[in-house]
Amino acid sequence: MSEGDETEGGKRRQATIVEVADRAGVAIGTVSRYLNGHPVRRGNRDQIEQAISELGYRRNAIAAAMKADLTNTVGFMVPSLSEFHAAVLEHLAKAMHRAGKALLTYCHEAEPKAIASALDFFVAHRVDCLIMDGRNDLDEPILDLIANGTPVIFYDNGWPGLPVDRVVVENRAASLRAVTHLLDIGHTRIGVLTGNVADWTGGERLEGYRQALLSRGIEPNPDYMVDTHWNEAEAYSGLLRLLSLDEPPTALFCCNYNMGVGALRLLREHGLKVPDDMSLVSFDDIPLFQLHEAGITAVAQPVAKIAESVTSIMTSRLTERGFAHEPHTITLNCDLILRGSTRRLART
Repeated sequence: MSEGDETEGGKRRQATIVEVADRAGVAIGTVSRYLNGHPVRRGNRDQIEQAISELGYRRNAIAAAMKADLTNTVGFMVPSLSEFHAAVLEHLAKAMHRAGKALLTYCHEAEPKAIASALDFFVAHRVDCLIMDGRNDLDEPILDLIANGTPVIFYDNGWPGLPVDRVVVENRAASLRAVTHLLDIGHTRIGVLTGNVADWTGGERLEGYRQALLSRGIEPNPDYMVDTHWNEAEAYSGLLRLLSLDEPPTALFCCNYNMGVGALRLLREHGLKVPDDMSLVSFDDIPLFQLHEAGITAVAQPVAKIAESVTSIMTSRLTERGFAHEPHTITLNCDLILRGSTRRLART
């Protein structure tokens, strides 16, 4: 029986902050700072967390200690205000407003100095939670944020390895369905313009492409796979490279809408039509794709559900402040919107 379970007069006695400090071997003020979300040295923090666990320090006591420390502001760290991220921001701002939170947004353009400034900005403003696209180059500052009581939620890019919550979409499965659609209508020479394959999302979408081909006994051709780094200009030159092959692809899968737009621009400028000369499917559905003459078949991400899921996780984390729960991942389904940009390939 732990000290937190001792009874007095038949009633369960709750451990006190004094006992937590004594068990952890730190000052009472250090425990108080920890409970109120202020920075504490990692060694002290680990000892305090162990003492809380051993003594059964009650959730309501921790929540009460932390309640007054909430600022009702939430950080949103975004690489760019592109179609996708801007849509997430729009829905997230509405969801946060309903939750009584103000959203502070920082656009870093993937610049290391800007990312460091963004983190400093959010720490200075004592945000209750940080929402960001997943990154694998910020382990130390993210761990420090979490250790000091600030939940971190990844969306869009679900890098594994960090104890953060994640809201992602079924990147691999959705890409597999998109490429399978092209296979079903007779295409076997299918090119792909990938995002940065070093990114978790980029790797997942490329793997969906590969699995679709392998499921039909087709060995993926490295010449048909071009990493264009999520970029419209690189997609333009990447498709030009594919069309220069002795046997160019008859169909193309673009792993995001930027690359889809770059591919469409190249085809138009070279007098090639979709789908007569090239069938095309893109990840991400944007209004432009509906306005294209043929209509572009696309994987639609559930942007509103992403924002709702992020807000739900944040609310849960802030309600349960002070208690360590295993991080969890919410994976959302995508829809494949069929339009006129693909055609059945005549058998020869």
